[in-house]
Amino acid sequence: MPRISAFYGIVITMYSNDHLPPHFHARYGEYEAQVSVATGEVIAGVLPPRCARLAREWASLHGDELVANWTLAQERRPLVSIDPLP
Repeated sequence: MPRISAFYGIVITMYSNDHLPPHFHARYGEYEAQVSVATGEVIAGVLPPRCARLAREWASLHGDELVANWTLAQERRPLVSIDPLP
């Protein structure tokens, strides 16, 4: 799994064979969701409300890095780790 960050028990991954729109995967325990890079909103799957809020906050802080990683993933190049929430 191409893990790019983790915080508060939420693991963030991005895959090279993923479909548009640009998104990342957020996993928390048995929950998993796809989260839009552009908006930070859950576009598929389910996260508990607090986790969805934290993923949205993290995405808003790291939007440029997420876009850069999406591009790297589509080119099948190594992804860059992104700092977690403080």
